[in-house]
Amino acid sequence: MFWTPENWGSVPEGWNRSHLLGLEDLSAKEILILLDLADRFRREVLENPDNRRKIPLLAGKAIVNLFFENSTRTRTSFGLAGRRLGADVVDFAAATSSVAKGETVVDTAKNICAMGMDAVVVRHSCPGVPLTLAQNLKGCAVVNAGDGAHEHPTQGLLDILTIRRRFGRVEGLTVAVVGDIEHSRVARSNIFALQKLGATPIVCGPSTLVSEHWRDLGVEVCYSLDELLPRVDVFNLLRIQFERQVVRPFPSIAEYAHLYAMNSERLVHCKNDALIIAPGPINRGVEITPEVADGDRSAILDQVTNGVAVRMAVLWATLSVAAKR
Repeated sequence: MFWTPENWGSVPEGWNRSHLLGLEDLSAKEILILLDLADRFRREVLENPDNRRKIPLLAGKAIVNLFFENSTRTRTSFGLAGRRLGADVVDFAAATSSVAKGETVVDTAKNICAMGMDAVVVRHSCPGVPLTLAQNLKGCAVVNAGDGAHEHPTQGLLDILTIRRRFGRVEGLTVAVVGDIEHSRVARSNIFALQKLGATPIVCGPSTLVSEHWRDLGVEVCYSLDELLPRVDVFNLLRIQFERQVVRPFPSIAEYAHLYAMNSERLVHCKNDALIIAPGPINRGVEITPEVADGDRSAILDQVTNGVAVRMAVLWATLSVAAKR
């Protein structure tokens, strides 16, 4: 059967947001609504050839990908998610836009929305840009695709969806987020959601990239990956974001890999069902070795598929609410 808006149903009761700016402010119920919707999109659309891989829930809507930073997975999957839902999707290129002439981000977004956009998916290097757009754009849903080192909510959701699909639960699991915590918006979104859903997050990495202040959020801080190996159910391996660093936080990449890379030797000391995920792009031989990235413990490519499902869920949920206002 080909799904239509009539036989698909409506967004579940309890979701009333026309924007997704982060996971910190969402309740556990709201996070579960998005996860359940994404899981349904994954099962009934992405994995079901009878649906012709498209469901026109957003037919007639227009979405712009307003990306001021480079992206492969996030930009592509948001575009694919919008098109799978029947929307028109416009990709914005900052380098060839009037931003290069001095136009502000807000003015750029207002002008694009004046062309009839229903949603803005924005990625920017400055924290708070999605919030600013949400405060200034009228009648347009705003979705945060990553703002500086603040949050990356859809990445957090797809990480947790991957975990839940593998273990059947999130509550009670121990999840280690390893690597460049200092500059990671992914780490923050993961931590906020994991705590709300009853998991135990741990941050791990060099002391130059993992501040003791994380303990203020109720997060365990560890500086030795080897000490964590037997305790952890899920390892979320973050890349080192050299582009956001002023000084090198460790003597060499080789030393970082020696202390923190997930390799086959370390995998032997992990739980038999330990899951390896990574938000990408991965740096093979730095945070993860090739045999682990491509091994049966890794769900890295499954995360990418889940990313389309999560972004379908987020676009439909936010635009459904925005359309009523």
